[in-house]
Amino acid sequence: MTPAAAVDAYLGELAGQRRLSPHTLSNYRRDLEKLLAAAGELPLDQLLVHHIRRFVANLHGGGLSGRSLARLLSAWRGFFAWLGARGLIRANPCEGIRAPKSPRLLPKALSVDEAAQLMQPLADADDLFERRDAAMFELLYSSGLRLAELVGLDCSALESIVHEGEVRVIGKRNKPRLVPVGTPARQAVAAWAAVRGALALPDEAALFVNTRGRRIGPRSVEQRLAQRALQLGLAQHVHPHMLRHSFASHVLQSSGDLRAVQEMLGHASIASTQVYTHLDFQHLASVYDKAHPRAKR
Repeated sequence: MTPAAAVDAYLGELAGQRRLSPHTLSNYRRDLEKLLAAAGELPLDQLLVHHIRRFVANLHGGGLSGRSLARLLSAWRGFFAWLGARGLIRANPCEGIRAPKSPRLLPKALSVDEAAQLMQPLADADDLFERRDAAMFELLYSSGLRLAELVGLDCSALESIVHEGEVRVIGKRNKPRLVPVGTPARQAVAAWAAVRGALALPDEAALFVNTRGRRIGPRSVEQRLAQRALQLGLAQHVHPHMLRHSFASHVLQSSGDLRAVQEMLGHASIASTQVYTHLDFQHLASVYDKAHPRAKR
């Protein structure tokens, strides 16, 4: 089996058994292609620990961050484990190798005032697209949805959103979760549902549709949100995941319940959610610096 064929077989198995998303599989393929490019003519069963260390050092020297290298090593390690289970290599050359550490960047979140500003109605509030956009962005911020979860919603979710104040979404690894929906988001979704039929094609199941009446794509949502932020005078670029970060940060600031935020975000590990405790401290430190007479100005 050639290295390229082995990569194809491995990714095919991941797609079938672990049901990874196309985006995740694309990332895996890109990382494994880096391995094949670094190995060159050297067969996979002859790669040793010192080869992998050199590959990682070269990629790090080329500007790849520690976080990217950690993800890349994870992909390589899984691939070599798969090869080993089939007797194609004797040992996993990635075992024991760690990526160099890089500064941890905190996710960017809007302040509560900025989030409120972003949700203000525009002048053309009765426009079809404005109603759709308001519903999408209120829902992203109200429930901390991922972009893929938002665009994947169907009209079958309307009843639970509008009347029960909850939305069921399918997250990563096809894991379902139920998330509360706030009153402004429920009202915005109801307002969009009242006019959706004027834009959507008769056979379209998607809750949110584009100008052609079909399911809206992630890129369109990103563009509309960035445009809205500019129109409403926000100084920074706003993207959909920033609304998810803002949701998590604001709920944690108000409640202090990290476990509840973890459940609402759909994080498998609470370690992924703990980053928002740092955002919460940033908020406290900012208040301290502005209010305490002995604070460093």
